[in-house]
Formats: sequence, C-alpha cells, structure tokens
Amino acid sequence: MTGDVGPAADEGDAADAAADDVDADVLDEVFAVIEDRKETLPEGSYTASLFTSEKGENEVLEKLGEEATELILAAKDDDCEGMAHESADIVYHLLVLLSMKGMDIEDLRAELAKRR
Repeated sequence: MTGDVGPAADEGDAADAAADDVDADVLDEVFAVIEDRKETLPEGSYTASLFTSEKGENEVLEKLGEEATELILAAKDDDCEGMAHESADIVYHLLVLLSMKGMDIEDLRAELAKRR
C-alpha cells in the first residue's frame, strides 16, 4: 500500500480510514492526505508529483479535462462503474486544484450549501 490517494494509488490512507470508520467524511480525509502530500512531498507519491510538476497547475487542469471526457464517454455507454471511477478521479483532481489555489474544502462546502 502506498499511502497515497488518486489514480496511481487507489488504496491510500484515506480509503483505509473510510473503510474502518463508515461515519468518516471521505472528502475531508482525502483532502487531508492531499494537504499532507503538498507539505511533505514524499518520493513516489502521485499527489506530490502534481505539486512539483514542471507544468504547474496546468498538469491538474489537463487531468480534469481528461477525466471529464472519460466520464462523458462512460455515461454515453451507460457504464455506471466507469462513471463512478471517473467521477472519483474528477473529485480527487478538483481537491488537488483547490489545495494548489490555497482554498479549503470548506470553500467548496459553502458554495454547495448556497445551492440547496
């Protein structure tokens, strides 16, 4: 197990914690791991590599576009498993982008709350 989250390491710390405690808010857990990876930049971490990429935030923006296209194709094919997987990839990369921009998951929650 890598202890990372995201496409390159689906069995990360956040996933383990969520499996152990069904009441855990997985978004908070994943965001906390992302923030930790941003600070510690562990070698071999996919998340850390996004923060250190020569392409900067463009790396994450490109991934968001790629994952959105994959989600659309999965939806077109009525592939519910694929839709869930690609949606998770989008949320993960969105959380990385929020962290890169100095935002917090509470910023996202506040905006979503306005839309109730």
